Amino acid sequence: MDQIKKVLIANRGEIALRIIRTCREKNIPTVALFSDSDTTSPHVLAADESVYIGASESSESYLNTEKILNAAKSTGSNAIHPGYGFLSENGEFANLCKDEGLIFIGPEPDAIHLMGDKTTARSLAEKVDIPYPPGSKKEVADVAEGKKIALSIGFPVLIKAAAGGGGKGMRIIHEIEEFEKSFKAAKSEAKNAFGDDRVFVEKYLEGPRHIEIQIIADQFGNVVHLFERECSIQRRHQKVIEESPSALLDTELRDKLGNAAVEIAKACNYVGAGTVEFMVDKYRKFYFLEMNTRLQVEHPVTELITGLDLVSLQIDIANGLKLPFTQSDLMFNGHAIECRIYAEDPDNQFLPSTGTLLRHRIPSGPGVRVDSGIEEGQNVSIYYDPMISKLCVYASNRQKAMQKMKRALQDYDISGVSTTIPFCLSVMENKEFQEGNYDTHYVQNHFRPGTKSLKDDKSIIALVSSLIKYENRTAHTGQSTVNEHKTDGWWEQRKSV
Repeated sequence: MDQIKKVLIANRGEIALRIIRTCREKNIPTVALFSDSDTTSPHVLAADESVYIGASESSESYLNTEKILNAAKSTGSNAIHPGYGFLSENGEFANLCKDEGLIFIGPEPDAIHLMGDKTTARSLAEKVDIPYPPGSKKEVADVAEGKKIALSIGFPVLIKAAAGGGGKGMRIIHEIEEFEKSFKAAKSEAKNAFGDDRVFVEKYLEGPRHIEIQIIADQFGNVVHLFERECSIQRRHQKVIEESPSALLDTELRDKLGNAAVEIAKACNYVGAGTVEFMVDKYRKFYFLEMNTRLQVEHPVTELITGLDLVSLQIDIANGLKLPFTQSDLMFNGHAIECRIYAEDPDNQFLPSTGTLLRHRIPSGPGVRVDSGIEEGQNVSIYYDPMISKLCVYASNRQKAMQKMKRALQDYDISGVSTTIPFCLSVMENKEFQEGNYDTHYVQNHFRPGTKSLKDDKSIIALVSSLIKYENRTAHTGQSTVNEHKTDGWWEQRKSV
C-alpha cells in the first residue's frame, strides 16, 4: 500500500499541534487548515504549509468536506488526520477520502457508521454478550412508547441521542410528569447538533462511574487494550478531569473491562485507535455505553502511564504496519491526571467565558505536560470549543499525582477570561476525590460555586503591579505602550496558499 508522504490535519487548536509534533518526529510534512478566527493560531504557524478554508463558522470551514478535500489535493497531501470532533466520526467523510485516494488516519467507514449509531452499537454489544443498561433496543418512535419503556424499567431514566455525543441530546428524567417535555427537548437538541433527532431511553444508573478503555488495532486483526481512564468528573455530561488508573478498579474488574472492549473492537472489525466507554454502578456492575471511533481528548493520560505515542501508532497502522506488541507485553506505571482548562465560569453554571487571554503562563517542571492551542494575546473564539489547554501530570502514585496537579494548577497563570482552574483545584482538595470515592454526580454533590482561591487574588495583584511598573517605565523612556502590528504581507501570502 501507499506510504504516508504528507498529512493534512482536518482540525485546529491543540489537537492539530499534537499531530504536528508527532509528524515532525516521523519526518512527515504537515498541512494546517485555518478559518478567519484562526489566522494567527499556533497550529497554523507550526505546520509546514497552511490553507485558508473559509469563515469562522464550522460549517464554512472545518466541517466543509469539499474545501478540505480540495486543500489536500492542492497541497499534494496523501493522508488526512481528522483529530477529534468535527469530521473525526463522520463515516461519509472517511468514505470520501478513500474515493479520492487519500489515506484516512482512522478506522474504516463501516466501523464508524456502525459504532457511531448508539442503537446499532448496543445491538453489537448484545451479540458479544456485553451488558448495556436496561432500556430500548432501538430508537423510540414517540412519547407514548418512551413513557411505556420508562415505566417498565423504573425512574430515573436517561433519554439519549442515537447519533453523536458530547452530552448533546441527553436528559435525565426522575418522574413521569417530566417525560414529554424532556423527550421533545432531547429530540430537538439532537436534531440541531447532529441533524438526526432519533433518541432512545435507558435506565439511569445509581452512583455511576464513567470508565473508558483505550484500544488500538492494526489491519491484521490484532487488537489490544491500553488500560482504562476514569472520566467521572463532568459538567453537562462532558468530561473535565480524567485520571488513570482508576481508583475504583482492581485487577479482576480491569481485565473484564479490557477484554470486553477488545471483543467489541473485534466484532466491528476496528482498525486504529478507539475508545470503548462503560458505566460502572455502585454494585461494581459494568455496562457498555458507546464507542468513540477516534482519538480522545484525554489520550495524554494513557500516553503518560504507558510511554506510548498514540498518534504515532495511528500513523503506523494507517501505513499498514503491525502492532509492535501483544497484550502480554503491555503494562502501566505510575499515575496520570488531566485537567481540561476551559474558558468557562464555574460560578455561573460553567457557561463559556470568551475574550482575550491577557496573560497565559503555563506551569512546568518534571511530570507536567500542557497541550494548548492558544497563546497569550489571542482570543478564545465564540465559534469553537472553549478549551484553552489540557494540563496533565504524571507521578509514581495517585497521591503524588494529585499533589503535583495541585501545584501545577496554582502555578497556572491566566487572566482575561474566567477558567475552570478554581474548580479543578477544588477537586484536588476534596476529601472524597482524594479517597477515590466519587461518581458522575460530583459537581452537584460536592462543588459549591463562589469559592475562590487565594491564588486568584494574588494573580490580580501581580498583574496590576506589573502594569503600574510598565507604565512608570514607559513614562520615563517616552516609549509607546502600544506596538504597531505589521504583517509585511504575511496574511495575503497565507491566504493565497
